[in-house]
Amino acid sequence: MSENIAYAGNKGENVRSDCFVTLELTGTGCYGIDIQSKVQSLYGESIRKLAEEILRFFEIRHARLQIEDTGALPLVIAARIEAALKELIDSDEEYLLPMSEENKYVTDKEQFRFSRLYLPGNTPKMMINAGIHQPNGIILDLEDSVAPNKKREARFLVRNALRGINFYGAERMVRINRFPEGFKDLRYIVPHNVQVILIPKCEGAEYVDEVENEIHKIKERNPAGNDIFLMPIIESGRGVENAFEIATASDKIVAMAIGLEDYTADIGAQRTQSAYESFYARSRIVNACRAARIQPIDSVFSDVGDEDGLKAAVKESKSLGFEGMGCIHPRQIRIIHRGFAPDEEEIEEAKKIVNASYESEEKGLGAVALGTKMIDPPVVKRAQKTLDLAIFLGLIPEDWRDRFIS
Repeated sequence: MSENIAYAGNKGENVRSDCFVTLELTGTGCYGIDIQSKVQSLYGESIRKLAEEILRFFEIRHARLQIEDTGALPLVIAARIEAALKELIDSDEEYLLPMSEENKYVTDKEQFRFSRLYLPGNTPKMMINAGIHQPNGIILDLEDSVAPNKKREARFLVRNALRGINFYGAERMVRINRFPEGFKDLRYIVPHNVQVILIPKCEGAEYVDEVENEIHKIKERNPAGNDIFLMPIIESGRGVENAFEIATASDKIVAMAIGLEDYTADIGAQRTQSAYESFYARSRIVNACRAARIQPIDSVFSDVGDEDGLKAAVKESKSLGFEGMGCIHPRQIRIIHRGFAPDEEEIEEAKKIVNASYESEEKGLGAVALGTKMIDPPVVKRAQKTLDLAIFLGLIPEDWRDRFIS
């Protein structure tokens, strides 16, 4: 690559909703923008105006810019142009499109996280309509799903996606790289309403400390912003052995996940459908999470076409005490939600327990009794959580107590 030419984006037969830009700084009076797009007649002029605005913003007066467009949104085009520009110029300025109103919602530490959908951070076609599938969380991934030579430009795209793509209420997550690359990732996501940061290959509390300290430094420079929660991912034998230390490393940790592909490779085992080889690790993660009062999240099920296998995996995951799983395809979301949903018997039992708790409170009694059985506070809390989940999934109405006959 010439010192004065840079490239960014994707092109090819299967590429959609993206663009490929070639930028040359000419150093003379030459200036030109060439646009090749299937929607040239409809959007060619608006693409040109956007490109001109970005070049002006960075005070670029002598350049040739070529844009090969396959239906990219303005936020994608802007990310690609800026990524190419930053290869050629040294500037801390950022060209930021307005934060869309639908992206200004906040998240809650206790909210349900049954499904989290992984999306490659450099593939915009997968981001645009991801929220329609109603996952609990959407992970814009900057780590394993992005090629090493594409990580830099992926940061611009993920930043713009956080600002401009409607995720329909899904929790907005980003999986960063391990440090030192992760430091660079954080600068592009912390100020832009990311809600959960996933810490990959976490092996000790020091990993969490590094992330939290860097977030604090960035927030000092950018005071506005939301609370950012953390989700460490355990992917090694050392991480499993330090699970409780990691789970309690920060009060910003809301959940902890296990990544079985890397874990099984680390311990020298073959990952199998029976998951026998990871039983100890998964149990250890669940126990550490419960002791730390955070949510345990299971690994992804990697065979997208095996729905029966996924159903069995979800059933086993729930029986071990996990509260959710990762997804690598939207078709897995509904199966996971159904699998983690309480069944009719669980719901009815929870109704009885919560109803008995209300009656005890009304009578001023310290203890809760259901028939001849005394009910401990943790059991009441778990029953209430079951009902909250049933309401969230639409299995019972919000006014269930008005309809419930004890």
